[in-house]
Amino acid sequence: MCKTHASTKDHCEPGLYEIRLKGHLRSQWTDWFEGLTITLEDNGDTLLTGPVIDQAALHGLLKKVRDLGMPLVSVSPVEPGPPTTFGTGQADQSDVK
Repeated sequence: MCKTHASTKDHCEPGLYEIRLKGHLRSQWTDWFEGLTITLEDNGDTLLTGPVIDQAALHGLLKKVRDLGMPLVSVSPVEPGPPTTFGTGQADQSDVK
């Protein structure tokens, strides 16, 4: 069921989330987190980023993290930002590491 509140966005739209884990997730788990981008960071953390359809789906993802036994560092909603290069939707070459 979709709910719309006067002061908030439509709750039918998926939200973007970042889930930060302590440790690097092995590639064998990529399919388990289908739809999320998995980034292995230099500091040893794993960042799962992507759309989450609703709170039930978010709790499902968190159960998967729990089942892996990896420490959960944070869960943060992410506001979609504008493209970094005007009009292309892609990062400028100087922004790419």
